[in-house]
Amino acid sequence: MISVEDWAEIRRLHRSEQLSIKEISRRMGVARNTVRSALKADGPPSYERPRRAWAVDEFENQIKALLAEFPRMPATVIAERIGWERSLTQLKLRVAELRPLYLPQDPVQRTSYQPGELAQWDLWFPPADIPVGADQLARPPVLVGVSGYSRWLVGLMIPSRQAHDILCGHLSLLIELGGVPRAGVYDNESALITRRQGRGRPTRAFDGFRGTLGMGVIALRPADPEAKGLVERANGYLETSFMPGRRFTSPADFNGQLAEWLVRANHRQHRVLRCRPADRIADDRRAMLGFPPVLPDPALRLSTRIGRDHHIRIDTCDYSVHPKAIGRRVEVRVDLERVLVRLGTEVVADHRRSWAKHATFTDPGHVEARQVMVLERDRLLAATTDDEVEERDLAVYDRVLGVA
Repeated sequence: MISVEDWAEIRRLHRSEQLSIKEISRRMGVARNTVRSALKADGPPSYERPRRAWAVDEFENQIKALLAEFPRMPATVIAERIGWERSLTQLKLRVAELRPLYLPQDPVQRTSYQPGELAQWDLWFPPADIPVGADQLARPPVLVGVSGYSRWLVGLMIPSRQAHDILCGHLSLLIELGGVPRAGVYDNESALITRRQGRGRPTRAFDGFRGTLGMGVIALRPADPEAKGLVERANGYLETSFMPGRRFTSPADFNGQLAEWLVRANHRQHRVLRCRPADRIADDRRAMLGFPPVLPDPALRLSTRIGRDHHIRIDTCDYSVHPKAIGRRVEVRVDLERVLVRLGTEVVADHRRSWAKHATFTDPGHVEARQVMVLERDRLLAATTDDEVEERDLAVYDRVLGVA
């Protein structure tokens, strides 16, 4: 077989130089039939190795029969059913080639987005141990959002997957995004989406949050990550471009480093858009919904009565309350940063929220107030003990009972 270079030269001599086959054969030093074949060919010559027979070819009909009845049968089970005793690699390759012929097609279209149309949201769990205090390490979730039109990326580490933490983080990221997309795409995070009769519906807390903002919700079906491919790819981008080589001293340090990195990420050239997210975000924000006059407050709220130890428990941690609230009902508010306790309109406790587990936090001012109250109680008891008490003659009781 001649080379592509010789094939091209033969065709050039014939078409450009108008040489005969005999003359081309003499100049090129090849047979005349080789020249004729080169002139008749529609494309350059290529070497095609003949297909080598595989041992699995003998079992192909049996594999097809099993896949026709059970399209999702694992290759390991197929190997048992057909009596395959060789390496599984060859069998798995053939099964992977044949299986799509028996599975129902699940095509998706390439989606384009209008400005302000939607954003995709997801929880990402960074593969790093974060110091959270009390000599503890944890891997808290990061709420990640991507705007469909501009691909503007936002993210924030939050304490937990509870609804109030997710929604507090969500509100913070919407403010950072600069507007409210007309719809949000969410997977089946149980704190936000509950499934009823096969359909995903927002939970009560999430309905209140998105209703205040006027935002629509698109709840995805289970096991369909392609439907929120933007944020899934963003999660992968964070793992491969943000995480490597970094060390974190606290969740606040993580969020600080992430915020700095996101500035650069949103000014990079996007491969699909062929422009920077920063070039599109202005149009995106103009088309988004504005914030209502009163923002939703998704913080955790509860009402409880304070016991004699004047502490309340939030998750697994105990926080002190001023002892003046003992025996009285107080209102508690917990957001991403603070634990606030009110007795009527008076603040009786204000603590930084702990990300650590099973810890106790006592305000020194509450300790001093308790000591003052204990001293006052002891003083009153001592004063009561010093009072003279009349001693009754026991003979009086005998006369009353008639036994005297």
